[in-house]
Amino acid sequence: MDLVNALVVFANFVLIPATAYGAQLALGALGVTLIYGILRFSNFAHGDTMAFGTMVTILCTWGLQALGVSFGPLPTALLALPIGIAATAALVLGTDRIVYRFYRRQKAQPTILVIVSLGVMFVMNGIVRLIIGVNDQNFSDGERFVITAREFKAATGLAEGLAIKTTQAVTVVAAIVVVAALFWFLQRTRTGKSMRAFSDNEDLALLSGINPDRVVQITWILAAALAAIAGVLYGLDKSFKPFTYFQLLLPIFAAAIVGGLGSPLGAIAGGFIIAFSEVFVTYAWKKVLGYALPDAWAPDTLVQLLSTDYKFAVSFTILIVVLLFMPTGLFRGKS
Repeated sequence: MDLVNALVVFANFVLIPATAYGAQLALGALGVTLIYGILRFSNFAHGDTMAFGTMVTILCTWGLQALGVSFGPLPTALLALPIGIAATAALVLGTDRIVYRFYRRQKAQPTILVIVSLGVMFVMNGIVRLIIGVNDQNFSDGERFVITAREFKAATGLAEGLAIKTTQAVTVVAAIVVVAALFWFLQRTRTGKSMRAFSDNEDLALLSGINPDRVVQITWILAAALAAIAGVLYGLDKSFKPFTYFQLLLPIFAAAIVGGLGSPLGAIAGGFIIAFSEVFVTYAWKKVLGYALPDAWAPDTLVQLLSTDYKFAVSFTILIVVLLFMPTGLFRGKS
């Protein structure tokens, strides 16, 4: 029975949160890897693109709530999300037309585009902070839990309870649907095949009659949709704060690089690797080990390798190790 309690604690505080967090990172990393694979530069503004999409969704959510509109047990933000995606797509398309297209036509080096994206990042960050402020914004409503710890204890008779938040369940389901739709689009549609051809060999794709401007537009729209969805799911699961999304850029890029830049499958794998690594290293294992080990071996300390304040250090360490020993990532993306 103690071993079952240990498994419940592990699932409650490690497995379920890491899975939800991994899904959020995977969606963010997919946007980064799409831009890198097709437009051939690292978009450092992606974290603040997520913040912008989330901000628009929050504002629309508040408007719907003021009108008395809800989504039943699910968060109302899901109803506002399409507006957030549309606004984010308009923003990135406008940014591309005003900023990136000039450098693309000049055949600028990827390093130049990276520096330009840093400037775009600061502008986006300032816009978001100016509109919604710098404080935490909690916009989750509906049913808080799919199953509560009290209900689980009553049903099983165990000492430990398993709690699954609605936002965690929504995150995992939404990530599965979005990833499946994205892979279907890239593999089965003519536009998706054009994007893959453009990514593999730009010159040959142009000779085949593929319209590069259309490929660029579709890429930005997909990246915007992925950014807005990832940002909203992260904000629902935790809370929304503009600076947090700036910090998320590190684990998102780490996920994309670990999986292999330019590889969608690698981005998904990298997202879960980074998420589980962060949670494993920063979780205090005392309670799990207390159930799993004999009483004489039960630890007196927290058994926590790092404080949660240093979780981004885990992403940074993994990123450095991969860049040193496997620069193309697990799925052999672009180095």
